[in-house]
Amino acid sequence: MFKNLLSLFLQNNCPICEKNTKQVICQYCAKKLQSCELQKPKALWQKPVPVFAWGSYGGTLKRAIAVMKYENHPEIGRLLGQYLGEKWLLNFTSENPKCVIVPIPLHSQKLKTRGFNQAEMIAQGFCEVTGLKLKANGLSRIKETQAQINVSGAEREQNLASAFALGSDLARIKPDVSVLLVDDIYTTGATVKSAINTLNQSNISVLGVATVAKTGKT
Repeated sequence: MFKNLLSLFLQNNCPICEKNTKQVICQYCAKKLQSCELQKPKALWQKPVPVFAWGSYGGTLKRAIAVMKYENHPEIGRLLGQYLGEKWLLNFTSENPKCVIVPIPLHSQKLKTRGFNQAEMIAQGFCEVTGLKLKANGLSRIKETQAQINVSGAEREQNLASAFALGSDLARIKPDVSVLLVDDIYTTGATVKSAINTLNQSNISVLGVATVAKTGKT
């Protein structure tokens, strides 16, 4: 009886739907998330910006990302990162790219307000599954920008020009190692392009970006 009471006490509410669960999210929401999973995650894995995406930005995945970022649930980021990592291993088992993982950083002011960088949480979960090395401070964000989700492509690129600087974790990266960027949502690619430009200026090659969600139908 004591064990049953303890088990009940240790249950949490699912941050997405508020149902009781012993897991990060309940089974119902986990199933709904899986329905957002892309069948062809490598559909955009091509130059100039190779994109590997776990899911389509909508439905429960959109809700999960919003809850993570705006309702203080970084644990959702790690879970989504694990999903992304599992998908990565399924698609790159034979190629096994030699890379380190660099999350897209937040500006210090936004980081202070939110309390965590969602891309870093995702990258942590991704690295737990893939075994790849996390370089959490590979980049720093030196230009503060507003949320870019409702901004046009041209405006995004202008807003994000020179937004990043090389971080301390990549000061001594080996020349034969590439960077794989990690982010929560891929839209027009302006953020990723700006990050790639910063890394390329330091002669660091970028394999591409792995993202939990992407907008559009591709």
